Amino acid sequence: MAETDTRKTLVLTGASRGIGHATVKRFSKEGWRVFTCSRQAFAEDCPWPAGPEDHIKVDLSDPEDVGSAVAEIRHRLAVEGGTLNALVNNAAISPKGEGGTRMDSIVTPMHVWRDVFQVNFFAPIMLARGLFKELIGGGGSIVNVTSIVGSRVHPFAGTAYATSKAAMASLTREMAADFGPHGIRVNAIAPGEIDTAILSPGTEKIVETIPLRRLGSTAEVAETIFYLCSENASYVTGAEIHVNGGQHV
Repeated sequence: MAETDTRKTLVLTGASRGIGHATVKRFSKEGWRVFTCSRQAFAEDCPWPAGPEDHIKVDLSDPEDVGSAVAEIRHRLAVEGGTLNALVNNAAISPKGEGGTRMDSIVTPMHVWRDVFQVNFFAPIMLARGLFKELIGGGGSIVNVTSIVGSRVHPFAGTAYATSKAAMASLTREMAADFGPHGIRVNAIAPGEIDTAILSPGTEKIVETIPLRRLGSTAEVAETIFYLCSENASYVTGAEIHVNGGQHV
């Protein structure tokens, strides 16, 4: 078989920026084949090889589109043995009010709740179930990206986003119990204040209370994701790792 046929494979949502972009670079550096999933078309200036061929354009807010994406991923995987080594559910939406204000449980419209939960909560389990056989074949690992806001009220994150992340943390526990007997590990990472292009004004005040007194980098988050998908974490499942400089303490 050709060398490219033996690469480990990753399916990653929310790959176009921030944590997702750093995760693509981290896994690509280790020789993994990465199927990137996002609402945007593949950017030709991205540095990793076979990007256009391994990109899936999908609207996670549309259940039918998620189903179509699963079918397309399975088709592409079937060409090279039909196995999948890792699924990282990173994509999420966090709607804001006018001027970037926080949307609380009183003012958030119900259609916004539904959209947030479809992208942040339902799409991940749809992908995991849809790619179940491929993950079994690859002795796969699933990593769900939750958030520090899943366990506390945050000055910027809206209620719909926060509760979807809390639900994702619980889902990780349930999935670990359900998928484990099939040889699939399921874990979560809960980032805190990470240095990305979409930081809210006022984040510098939060940093003053973080024990490490700095923002985290997307590369640091990607490193933790890679660890959970590697053999070094072969007996780790059902865990939620805090990547927040001690903010949770």
